[in-house]
Formats: sequence, C-alpha cells, structure tokens
Amino acid sequence: MARPMQPTAKRPRISVDVPPEVRRRLRLAAAKRDLTVRQYVLEAIEEQLREDLGEDSEGVLTLTAKADPVLAELWDNRKDSEYDRL
Repeated sequence: MARPMQPTAKRPRISVDVPPEVRRRLRLAAAKRDLTVRQYVLEAIEEQLREDLGEDSEGVLTLTAKADPVLAELWDNRKDSEYDRL
C-alpha cells in the first residue's frame, strides 16, 4: 500500500547507483505491484527498517544502552561514570 506523496521540499534526497540489471529488476518488480520505482524502493526500505529496528523505530533515536549495545560498552567504564554523578 503506497503512502501519499509529501512535498519534496521537506524531504532529503538519497541517490543510489545500481547496476543496470538491478535497475531492470526493480522496474519489473515495481510494475508487478503497480507501483513506481520510487514507491517500491521506499516501501522496501521501510520494511527493512521495521525488521531491523522494530515498529517503534522512533525510540531507537534515543541513545540508550539497550538501543545501542556498542555505545553501552563505551559508556560502561569508570572514567565515564564520573558524568553520572553530575
């Protein structure tokens, strides 16, 4: 299900170079679902983001140990714990 288009002035643009065969396959897959290539790619990206980040992807923007285990390791040290007391 395609989302309504929003004004492009408020959206950043992402450019991706793809091999001709990938472009051909994208066009075929989009046409099969009666979507534009843009709609198809956006839906594919959103689906992958939901899979990787879960439905509540807004919460991932909050820097927490649970959201980013790599940062948790960096934060969990004696030197950094001094900031916890502030």
